[in-house]
Amino acid sequence: MSDPVRSHVSIARYGLTDDRARDDLRAAGWWGADAPVGEYEPTLVALSRSPDPDLALRTLDRMRTSDEAGWRGLNQALATDRGLRARLLSVLGASTALGDFAVAHPGEWRRLLTDRQSPPATYPDTLLAAVANEKPVRELRAAYRGLLLEIAADDLAHLIEPDLPVPDYQQTTARLTYLAEAGIRAALAAAEAEAGAAGGTCRLAVIAMGKTGGRELNYVSDVDVLFVADGDLDVATRIASSMMRVATNACFEVDAALRPEGKAGPLVRNLDGHVSYYKRWARTWEFQALLKARPIAGDIELGQSYLAAVRPMVWTAADRDNFVDDVRAMRRRVEEHVPSELLDRELKLGRGGLRDVEFAVQLLQLVHGRTDEALRLGSTVDALAMLGDRGYVGRTDAAEMAESYRFLRLLEHRLQLQRLRRTHLFPADHETDELRWLARAAGVRSARGKPESQVLLEDFRRHLRRIRRLHEKLFYRPLLEAVARVPTEALRLSAKQAEARLAALGYTAPDGVLRHIEVLTAGVSRRAAIQSALLPALLDMFANTPDPDGGLLAYRRVSEALAATPWYLRVLRDEPAVVERLAMLLGTSKLVPELMIRAPEVLQLLGDQDRLAGRDPDESARSLRQAVNRHSYLPNAVTAARSFRRHELLRIAAADLLGFMDTLTVCHALSTVWAAVLQATLAVVDRAEAAADGTRLATIAVIGMGRLGGAELGYGSDADVLFVCEPADGASEEDAIKYASHVAQTVRRLLSSPSQDPALHVDVDLRPEGRQGPIVRTLESYRAYYGQWSEVWEAQALLRARPIAGDEDLGARFIQMIDPVRYPDGGLNANQIREVRRIKARVDNERLPRGADPATHTKLGRGGLADIEWTLQLLQLRYAHEHLSLRTTSTVDCLTAAVDAGLVAPGDAAELREAWLLVTRVRNAATLVRGKFTDQPPTSGRELAAVASVIRRDVEAEPGEFLDSYRRTLRRARGVVERLFYED
Repeated sequence: MSDPVRSHVSIARYGLTDDRARDDLRAAGWWGADAPVGEYEPTLVALSRSPDPDLALRTLDRMRTSDEAGWRGLNQALATDRGLRARLLSVLGASTALGDFAVAHPGEWRRLLTDRQSPPATYPDTLLAAVANEKPVRELRAAYRGLLLEIAADDLAHLIEPDLPVPDYQQTTARLTYLAEAGIRAALAAAEAEAGAAGGTCRLAVIAMGKTGGRELNYVSDVDVLFVADGDLDVATRIASSMMRVATNACFEVDAALRPEGKAGPLVRNLDGHVSYYKRWARTWEFQALLKARPIAGDIELGQSYLAAVRPMVWTAADRDNFVDDVRAMRRRVEEHVPSELLDRELKLGRGGLRDVEFAVQLLQLVHGRTDEALRLGSTVDALAMLGDRGYVGRTDAAEMAESYRFLRLLEHRLQLQRLRRTHLFPADHETDELRWLARAAGVRSARGKPESQVLLEDFRRHLRRIRRLHEKLFYRPLLEAVARVPTEALRLSAKQAEARLAALGYTAPDGVLRHIEVLTAGVSRRAAIQSALLPALLDMFANTPDPDGGLLAYRRVSEALAATPWYLRVLRDEPAVVERLAMLLGTSKLVPELMIRAPEVLQLLGDQDRLAGRDPDESARSLRQAVNRHSYLPNAVTAARSFRRHELLRIAAADLLGFMDTLTVCHALSTVWAAVLQATLAVVDRAEAAADGTRLATIAVIGMGRLGGAELGYGSDADVLFVCEPADGASEEDAIKYASHVAQTVRRLLSSPSQDPALHVDVDLRPEGRQGPIVRTLESYRAYYGQWSEVWEAQALLRARPIAGDEDLGARFIQMIDPVRYPDGGLNANQIREVRRIKARVDNERLPRGADPATHTKLGRGGLADIEWTLQLLQLRYAHEHLSLRTTSTVDCLTAAVDAGLVAPGDAAELREAWLLVTRVRNAATLVRGKFTDQPPTSGRELAAVASVIRRDVEAEPGEFLDSYRRTLRRARGVVERLFYED
């Protein structure tokens, strides 16, 4: 039967959608024929404004059924007390945990009656009275939760009654902090009572850290503390442990991990112990943690003595040699806690999150608080405001960042209130119900024709973007203003202050950095304006590269070289990915900026991973040949070939450094570029020589040897080749050799002529008779030599031979001719095996450069490239006649074939493969970092950090750890080599 009075009204009008809602309303007496019309309308309207009306109504029904005797009083109070209505219904719709508390503790709702709230000054006495009972933990838990209910109700009431006061963010966090302090004091009193007379043998002070110290606690935060004691430390430790246990069981988690040595250190130390630790062992982050330290319980005099002893050390932390490394390590630890898929939803640790604000503010405090005591504040918001007032950041920027910080803290509070659990995760885009609830709980309303959930989502993203942008500006924009041509009194930072900030961020020559900034931003041109807009972000990005100073210098050089290029700054302004990747490249590699100045078009590819790394090498080779063939004048043709190589070298290097290409792909691409350059140059020289002689006297093929033959070239590798020719019809062998030799020498001379590009050296030292032999031979001459005179080392050299340029048919016949030489029928005899081993021993003893480290040298070091390649080549010489899969010029393919043939155990092969790939990567990385070819990786300093970051794809990779891992990998490979190479 329908309700005659309300049959025309839907409960959806009050935001209720639950199937049980109508029954709950009837049970409450608010709906139906007997419900007084109008009497409960204010309650229903208030219910509709609750963050979750269905949840609030369900909890009210549970309160009714759990305390039927008290329901009449609650029902009447809701109808007559507007303040209670707002406070209770807002809490019940926002927090299931506080709703459960209200159900389990009948009558606690009376705390929320108008003018019944407890002033913060009464919190300590209230909680101390609770622990005076026989069951202190239970009573303390109830008393603490009751006061928390009051704070939450005051925080939320304005959602239902908009004209009620809206508590300021700092008011709420201050009340939460004061409540936590009262909880600590009550728990300490319980612990001291438990200790009895023994407690008189010591003094104990509780020092608040973190958000407690800064008076900015969340609803659900760990309360970070450390302890300082005087007297009997064993008794003090028992009291401290008991205090932590009582507080954790009753109120909140108490965390003492910020104490000296962390969880591994003693829970309690005396004052001298603390001071000694901070003077000798403390890391920078530990001083940063002390920014907010203050005594909150126990012996306050002892606490103040602690503060007086350690606080001065905080303001010298930025002068420490390891300041930047410690700061970066701390940032790395923060980021490691967040899965990559949650970075954009993490309120605290994600990009543009709360930690970005706190980190920025605290770092600026450490840098400038050394000389400006006004910055020595515990509260993030207060410190940010002071940074603005004192001119270290713009007032508008400080205000905007504080607004965004408060917004994120508001969302954090609402999310934590829901179940009183520590969480910082914003709902996903598809979680529409959660988004709607959070929007209503945060006071976000529909606007611009969009529902509140969409408005919240847009506001959230806008604040994240703003924080990330201001994070950069807070650090770097004042640096630009410090060098601008403005009146002295208008400077936000003096030159000295700017240099101090730069040094704190990892720049080793701050005065030079300021000069670069001044040059880049000088004048009133459009170019200077764009640079002024770009540099704050770029300075931040360079600070996170292995060589910030080198990166900025390289950027200045590139910018000056491309000043007249119309698209250069436009690309940087409009494509953030290009800027970020360019900064990484310039702050890591000395080779990249040299190439970029001469091949700037590659910069436009940085924003497109597919165009940068996905180009087919064979397609590139065809493009080169077409470009060279368009030039009839020989020098112009060679210039075109060099230009192509420069472009491709930079493209490959950029893709490699950015992690878009694996090692084998890089080597194959570099080898293809080299082969294409040789092919195009040979063709144009051959054409020019034939034109000069009136006819082509010989057919020529180029055979790739060594790494070129194996398609395993690095950035600085020479091209090892053999030139083979065959007389043209009617030409004598002598004329053919003379013709081909002139072509070969011209190719070598043109490619190796001095230029600003990396050298193009064509090496022919692997030819028969070495440097004493002719540069070019006919096919038959090679056949005769290898048939009569060749030694085992020459057969070994031929293992990697393959045609790469010139006449394909001649190249194929050359390979057919040498196969019996390099894959000898029956393998090697005992004398030949001993000869290979003897030569290898001589290489080990004589070829390592003076001063090179045999433990790390990439080519000739123990477990390096030569070790692995000689081991596999010996297997090829011995067994390739039997196992055809061993007939490959690729080291990695040969290793796979050796496993398939049963010649190498899978475990050994895995060790060799890992070592070969790692050493190849390190060799390439060291060349890119240093800007010149090297086989010896750096073992210290910024160059080692850069190589480590390239290998680990992580700018904050620990260099020492990387070097140890590199050495271990080579040692394991050396063990396998010694076993396989000398195995009969």
